[in-house]
Amino acid sequence: MPRFWLMKSEPDAYSWDDLVTEGEGTWDGVRNYRARNNLQAMEVGDRAFFYHSNIGKEIVGVVEISAAGLPDPTDDTGKWAAVKVRPVEKLARPVTLAEIKADPALADIELLKLSRLSVAEVRPEEWAYIMKLASSPKETR
Repeated sequence: MPRFWLMKSEPDAYSWDDLVTEGEGTWDGVRNYRARNNLQAMEVGDRAFFYHSNIGKEIVGVVEISAAGLPDPTDDTGKWAAVKVRPVEKLARPVTLAEIKADPALADIELLKLSRLSVAEVRPEEWAYIMKLASSPKETR
């Protein structure tokens, strides 16, 4: 059964549009042990939210892990991990960090519990809930 994740990127460094243009990107440069462990746990076919951090602070799309278990090409020590991702879909509308913080149904999401973590796990029920939010107009919730 595929697992779900959230991967943060600063859009001025690497955005959703950059990934779409490339068609497939390498998720590397992560220098946090918990985030590295999450990268190492990923398998081909897992899905992840693409989250714009710093600017926007919102989930903007869904990616699929297309290659897993890679060494980080930006690392000389051999202790950091990477994966390759492909864009699956841009969300009908972004789901903002403010929205997530304000929603009691998402109170335990790792994005909030470990807010500095750049690669976080998302539980299946959280994934489904966020996908529902993204497909509904903001005003009606």
